[in-house]
Amino acid sequence: MESVRTLVIGAGATGLATAAALSAAGDEDYLVLEADHEMGGWCKTVKKDGFVWDYSGHFFHFKHPEIEQWLRDRMPGQKVRVVEKKSFIAFGGRLVDFPFQKNIHQLPQDDFIECLYDLFFARSSDVKRGAPAPENNFKEMLAARFGAGICERFLFPYNEKLYACDLATLDKDAMGRFFPHADLTDIVRNMKHAENASYNATFTYPEGGAIEYVKALASGVRAGGVALGERLESVDLQAKVARTTRRSFRFERLVSSAPFDRFARICALDHDPSTWAYNKVLVFNLGFDGKGQKDVHWVYYPSRKTVFYRVGWYDNIFDTPRMSLYVEIGFPRDAAIDVPAVRERVLDDLEREGVVRGQRLVAEHHVVLDPAYVHITKRSLAEHKRLTGLLRERGVWSIGRYGGWTYCSIEDNIVEARALVASWS
Repeated sequence: MESVRTLVIGAGATGLATAAALSAAGDEDYLVLEADHEMGGWCKTVKKDGFVWDYSGHFFHFKHPEIEQWLRDRMPGQKVRVVEKKSFIAFGGRLVDFPFQKNIHQLPQDDFIECLYDLFFARSSDVKRGAPAPENNFKEMLAARFGAGICERFLFPYNEKLYACDLATLDKDAMGRFFPHADLTDIVRNMKHAENASYNATFTYPEGGAIEYVKALASGVRAGGVALGERLESVDLQAKVARTTRRSFRFERLVSSAPFDRFARICALDHDPSTWAYNKVLVFNLGFDGKGQKDVHWVYYPSRKTVFYRVGWYDNIFDTPRMSLYVEIGFPRDAAIDVPAVRERVLDDLEREGVVRGQRLVAEHHVVLDPAYVHITKRSLAEHKRLTGLLRERGVWSIGRYGGWTYCSIEDNIVEARALVASWS
């Protein structure tokens, strides 16, 4: 039986940031356990035949300059590109500026009139009845604020493809600050004076891929502070003992970034497993022998005829001569994915959408992110609060996107990890 003051589960951004914060505070009595044989979680980078791809599109939007500087100081020789985002929605054979709801004036006239009409009356009709439109879930919130026209053309079909679920099951604030809200005044003003800035209007990206940020975090971890290929199997909360595939530890405190549903099971917490819903995302990284469309970084595809919900262009970030794409397709958590069949559908849809126009596919990679997006519901919010309260009483914290069962950025994970460590001093 080994002993460690702080046991950290997961060597993704959250776990590494926790370990680095401990070292910065002068506490090196910790160990990070990682089930995989590489660090990074879903921030791994693949390099193949001259192409650089992440497991998915990870673009960094820093709100805290000191965190960005801390990372860059630990990336010697790594060129970091600063990019002004160019993102669009594919609709009716044209590209509409993102966000859709602020750019309905770019739609064909009939679509524009219907969207504007429904937007105008979405609220006023309910005011006349003396009661606001219900916003008990994500779907109702969208309908109440934007009307049927915008919802049916973009907000419903796109988010259904993204989350692979009934939007009425999600909490109305399921996307938090990441959802681009706009009211009628914003939308009308945007018709003459375009203002499409969002939280990620400018993003940064290292030429070596997102893994470079992971390496920067890992550089703050003590030598030997990460154990790879070692999976957590059980936690005895009463005895404060954790067992892995290799050994057992006594710990004073434990920090987990593992998916909360799995961690709750490992800790033998009494709860209803059906509380935790999420989807899977199949990501294809595709490299072609010629350049494609320029001046675009990613495009959203709401059409249900198209299998993917988003496509991104790495080559327009790196300014390289061959088209390099990531393509994302959402699936329910229990779906059996026929990867070869989906691949053929993806290639067909890329041609039909005009993304591929005669270029030859010369390199490829795919990965299934499982889980990908957690489904934030009223039940999950209440149960996560209850269970994490019980865990904290035993010196155990569950944080990060999956440990916190939330929607957040990688920078948010770093901020949360640092704040947790600071709270111990």
